[in-house]
Amino acid sequence: MSKKVERKLSRRDAMKVLATVPTLILFRCNPPATGEPAPGAKDGYNWEDYFWGYAIDTSKCIGCNACVRACRAENNVPEGVFRTWVERYRVDSKGEVHVEAATEGDFVFKEPESELEVEKAFFVPKICNHCTKSVCSQVCPVGASYKTEDGVVLVDEDRCIGCGYCVQACPYGTRFINPLTHISDKCTLCYHRITRGELPACVQSCPTGTRLFGNLKDPNSELSTILKQRKYRLLLPEMGTHPKCYYLELDAEVV
Repeated sequence: MSKKVERKLSRRDAMKVLATVPTLILFRCNPPATGEPAPGAKDGYNWEDYFWGYAIDTSKCIGCNACVRACRAENNVPEGVFRTWVERYRVDSKGEVHVEAATEGDFVFKEPESELEVEKAFFVPKICNHCTKSVCSQVCPVGASYKTEDGVVLVDEDRCIGCGYCVQACPYGTRFINPLTHISDKCTLCYHRITRGELPACVQSCPTGTRLFGNLKDPNSELSTILKQRKYRLLLPEMGTHPKCYYLELDAEVV
């Protein structure tokens, strides 16, 4: 995430960005498959057996931000930028929606200075949607942003030139330019962990089971079973990116 929630692009803004990118770049094919998983994968890991997905049960989130802290510690995320974050939604008596994120210090939501007549409040974690048709990969002029065969959108650090096209194109505001490396950065679903049979750090650290992770190729996995049994929503499905982050019990106020 960029420093503040308000910086996320609207659909119209995203389309303006795409319109400025040469057509040749937009329709460039992703880098050819290497036949090997991305760097950090365990030896012998067969990425053809997996298609990773993610779900968030918003009815369980308590806004503790344990996931954010775990992500920062696991992936050495610099201050001021985020691979994942949690938003607090408050709907007042007039139906106006107020959204904020705990982005500083110990990542604890503070009581607002001005009191609102709140009729409804809830928390919504945000993360890279690891889209099947990722816009960020389409606009990258050097092929640094790509999708692996096991369904994870990653950045090739050796190729990235830090141009920021992908940051501006992402409709979910989940990419940033790392202030230390000066290249594009984002959630990797803790690729170095999941290819070793471990959960992403944010999933493992969640005390309420809000975050769910699993193999969509396995019809009997917990994630596949939940998606068959419960209703879910996708964020900005009209963008045609086919996101793989499924939101359970998501309120209508969230976009």
